[in-house]
Amino acid sequence: MSSEDAAPDPYATPLVFGQRLQILRERRGMSRQVLAGLVAMSASWVKRVENGQLQTPGLDMILQIAEVLRVSNLAELTGRKSMPIALFTGPGHPRLAAVADAVNRFPVGSQSAPAPSPTHIRARLARAWAARHSAPNHREVIGSLLPGLITDAQLSVRQANSAVQRRAAQASLSEVYSLSQFFLAYQPDASLLWRVAERGIVAAQESEDPHTIGVAAWLTGQAHRDSGPHHYDAADEVNLATLRFLEPMLNEAADDVRAITGALQFEVGYTAARRGETGTAWRYWDSAREIAEALPADYYHPVTSFSRAIMGAHAVTIAVELHSGTESVRQAAQAEAAAIPSRPRRARHRIEQARGYHLDGQPDVALATLAHAYEAAPETIQYNGYARRIVLEETEAKAPARRRRACELAARIGLLRT
Repeated sequence: MSSEDAAPDPYATPLVFGQRLQILRERRGMSRQVLAGLVAMSASWVKRVENGQLQTPGLDMILQIAEVLRVSNLAELTGRKSMPIALFTGPGHPRLAAVADAVNRFPVGSQSAPAPSPTHIRARLARAWAARHSAPNHREVIGSLLPGLITDAQLSVRQANSAVQRRAAQASLSEVYSLSQFFLAYQPDASLLWRVAERGIVAAQESEDPHTIGVAAWLTGQAHRDSGPHHYDAADEVNLATLRFLEPMLNEAADDVRAITGALQFEVGYTAARRGETGTAWRYWDSAREIAEALPADYYHPVTSFSRAIMGAHAVTIAVELHSGTESVRQAAQAEAAAIPSRPRRARHRIEQARGYHLDGQPDVALATLAHAYEAAPETIQYNGYARRIVLEETEAKAPARRRRACELAARIGLLRT
């Protein structure tokens, strides 16, 4: 193919917004019709923007388009180098390099040091999950623990002396990779996240443990869904295949297996909501709620947060993903954040509530809710693209008081670093 036939680089030349939009859309293999549906506009509107017949849309619409196209830097879409805001990839955490080194290291051969006992590794994992749920700076906490856990869990697998020991060690290793995915989400190293997800699935399958397999599938399905609309089918395949594997066991299953089944049911509904499939989304939410109601009242899954307490938060997410502002606010009013014991999960719920208020045209309430999210877990809001988008938009609000509050929050979460 000649150089003239190659697709132009959207930021190598001073292209206008519409041209950049068309190039980035086509690079993702997305039709105008699909893009239009995802931003609640018409295909003809997209065509007119791309052709320059309409002016560049406002910041709110630009941010919606950036979200749909998974544009990590607004400068790619706008051409304005003064807007290098990474929306969906947060700043690299100071502990990322150490975690990456532990993941990428590939020790082979015999090891002189004996592996920690499986009981010891599981106790460390339990402490790590507890710390993640209780610490406001949860990424810092688990980032400090992961390098040692990854190394020791790998060593435990290599030194296992029997098939039973090896399966147990693989289950622990898979869980360590699951914990790693929580740290790596929204970090500027997508390939590392996928490497960990794939290793977690392989270790889970080697463990032959239903709960471990369910957790690894839950995280892999999320990774697919968050990769964009063209990966929704892959997310469904992972989730539905795992549900077909788990559901025949439910009558005799332990609480953890039932909980991961409920969590997977919700994930199918979540993906359906992303597609705009209202009936399917709420049907799977109902199925998940039935499982949650059958669990003990105080049960709380240590990885997925699945529980009775989380179903209200899940309802807010479904309504928000369906772009229903009124329903989002209604669900947000019913869901009690204080009932969620995990600080990062409580902060995530506050962010979902803020999205609902923003959809409903209540930006002041949205900003106040994001402030509550920051109080619960600052690192959650710092790395969440939706929260960053709302705050960034409101820094240009016409109302001076709102603009000031948004700028103050933006400075706290690191959006306005100079």
